[in-house]
Amino acid sequence: MHPAFSIIFFTTASGLGYGLAAMLGLGVLDPASLSTGIAYLLALGLIGAGLLSSTLHLGNPQRAWRALTQWRSSWLSREGVMAILTFIPLVVSAWAALFERSYLPLPGVIGAVLCAITVYCTAMIYASLKSVQAWGTRLTPVCYLLFAAAGGATLATFFALCGAGAVRSMAFAAIVLIAAAWIAKLRWRDRLLAMEPLSTPESATGLGSIGKVALLERPHVTENYLTREMGFRIARKHAAKLARLAFGLGGIVPVLLLVAILVAGQGAISIVAAILAVLSFGCGILVERWLFFAEARHAVMNFYGQ
Repeated sequence: MHPAFSIIFFTTASGLGYGLAAMLGLGVLDPASLSTGIAYLLALGLIGAGLLSSTLHLGNPQRAWRALTQWRSSWLSREGVMAILTFIPLVVSAWAALFERSYLPLPGVIGAVLCAITVYCTAMIYASLKSVQAWGTRLTPVCYLLFAAAGGATLATFFALCGAGAVRSMAFAAIVLIAAAWIAKLRWRDRLLAMEPLSTPESATGLGSIGKVALLERPHVTENYLTREMGFRIARKHAAKLARLAFGLGGIVPVLLLVAILVAGQGAISIVAAILAVLSFGCGILVERWLFFAEARHAVMNFYGQ
């Protein structure tokens, strides 16, 4: 499928924002530190920027509010509703950290739980689509949740180094979460590569009993919405290279930098290492999310000879 940059940025930025907000909600950083207040502002900024960018993919962004009315049946609508609800405890917690230098356990924990639910709803938008076989697995929401938590822990490690908490415990937690996220992602990708298509031209047309179905002519002479959005294809060798790049940037490099922080402890070198770890992880997730869409095959393309 076509990997729209607005959706890639949305899932990456909001995932990092919700992950950091969840860590803050659990009280892992010292509320008396100014850097904790800045961390709240960054989390809210990432979430807000991600949500705004997601509207750019809509045909009529000014009507995005109507998506909120279908929460009974649509994961997209549930995500929007949960995103709005999540802002309430996050803003309360941010206010307490910025102006009162205190941590409020109740809104903090509620905010952390709502962050996880919102990320789960985002993942289920894709995992619930039966027309895209690659996404239809429980590993999809698992990957989204683990990557969000890993990004949040990596960001929290940086703010801990700025004086807001226990550096080594946060760095260790980030290493564990990054490792868990990529183990889940590698299993997800192994499933993708070994997957046999459930939907074929034979099953789509109902002519499988006759024999092999071959496309005589495309349904449309010119490009249309379906061919633009659903017909994107990437060569397997290029996908493999990008997958290794995503794993290196989003997994190996951040872990090595976090291990260096464990060894070095507090100091300017560790702060630089934390910044590089965050940047590398973010770049790796951007590539991972691009592949998430680029390698997905929509069943409608059976009618276009793919």
